[in-house]
Amino acid sequence: DDQLFTQPDGCHRGECPICFIPLPINPQKSIMKACCSKSICEGCLHANYMSGNFNCPFCREPAPKDDEEEKRMMKRAKANDPAAFCQIGAQRYNERDYGGAIKYWTKAAEFGDIRAHYQLGCMYRKGEGVEKDGEKVVYHMEQAAIGGHPIARNNLGCIEEENGNTERAVKHFIIAANLGYDD
Repeated sequence: DDQLFTQPDGCHRGECPICFIPLPINPQKSIMKACCSKSICEGCLHANYMSGNFNCPFCREPAPKDDEEEKRMMKRAKANDPAAFCQIGAQRYNERDYGGAIKYWTKAAEFGDIRAHYQLGCMYRKGEGVEKDGEKVVYHMEQAAIGGHPIARNNLGCIEEENGNTERAVKHFIIAANLGYDD
């Protein structure tokens, strides 16, 4: 409980590697570059494009052709990059390949990727590609919450509230709110 209820230093998204401002909770307000697996904020991307530079603002790799993006991501995955595993898992999920999503998210979670733990918790809760398993939901949500994932923290609060543990639920909700989760 000590580790679970300790306020994390920051959100699981970390900081933009260019400007060092914390990345927003909403992942659509930043982009993960396949060349270096870095998430870059919209402001730095915009500034980069306004300067006429269309290369990656972090590693300076040229923009990929249409078919190169997947190859770059697979190259990063072969190098055991957890961000690449997580991104490929998301692609598989969007293609409704739930088995593939589970495979890549599990690999990313083994390397400590917080987003992968959260996604696995969601998969076990919904029973997509796996049997529903409440214990695994709680395990993966706890791992994500410890790493600073505010939505996972909120979900743990909801689980605790459903189980009648109001005090624990409130602790989770307070930590989620402190991480910037408005709901």
